[in-house]
Amino acid sequence: MNDEGPTPPFARAVIDRDAERRADPAIFDAFDADPASRVLLVHGDRALVAEQVDGSAPALELRHPADAPAGVLRAYLGRGDDPALTYELRVVDDETAAAVEPEAARWLGLRAAATRLDELHTGLFVEALALANWHAAHGFCPRCGATTTPVQAGWARRCDQDAAMLFPRTDPAVIVVVTDDDDRLLLGSNALWEQRRFSLLAGFVEPGESLEDAVVREIHEEAGLAVDRVEYRGSQPWPFPASLMLGFHARLAPGVDPATAKPDGEEILELRWFSREELAESWGGVTLPGETSIARWLIEGWYGGPVVAPERSPAWSGS
Repeated sequence: MNDEGPTPPFARAVIDRDAERRADPAIFDAFDADPASRVLLVHGDRALVAEQVDGSAPALELRHPADAPAGVLRAYLGRGDDPALTYELRVVDDETAAAVEPEAARWLGLRAAATRLDELHTGLFVEALALANWHAAHGFCPRCGATTTPVQAGWARRCDQDAAMLFPRTDPAVIVVVTDDDDRLLLGSNALWEQRRFSLLAGFVEPGESLEDAVVREIHEEAGLAVDRVEYRGSQPWPFPASLMLGFHARLAPGVDPATAKPDGEEILELRWFSREELAESWGGVTLPGETSIARWLIEGWYGGPVVAPERSPAWSGS
């Protein structure tokens, strides 16, 4: 098992995507008639959550099809841990969302909701948002510019002019725990972030490039450092809008001085090496990635547990 734990937060889904049903031309009719069918409503990048009553656990509001609006898009999501229940995404527009639930607090984004939802509901939200984002960006054929129509239960689009099929794609990106010979962790501050926010170095995989080569290239480009001993640790979807984050560990190459780390000045403005003690002492003055990110999962795997002040941290009970 990886030191980080079983899997990153968004990779713990308990969903059977039931892909064989997507080819059934009557799938939506059967879904609408099934009393065990449930619909997840998405508006923009937010999903409808259930109203909490008497301390009930946070959950998505999952409606029977008869109680849900038709929406501008529907897509079959699959089955959950109870195979009798099936799930579907329906995307609604502004007017419909306001009619369904005018209270803005009942429409939550994935980052805010995922820390409060169980694994099934988090997995459904991730899958639904990734699909909704793909459809929103592919209304027109990239080859001829004609309009496209959703087919295969929302898992493809067909060009209305030449019938070419388009399928959802995911952009792979590497994200890396870089350590030196003293096992210090390298963190960087991105030019687009607020001050004092630090995270792992990351970047998209280029065409024709292996994941390991992408790790080496990105660290050299962003920090001017050579790394080796690249090891894969885990992955999770990141539907903002359509990425798959692939986590790695890498060590500075022999003979490389950690002090030669130099930010590229474009994407990365500051680089800092942290021991575990230094990271704990900086807690409160340094902002780390959110709890749902694979970056946080990887950092806490290196750290040995949740990153908190030393006097409160279980990671310091003898380390």
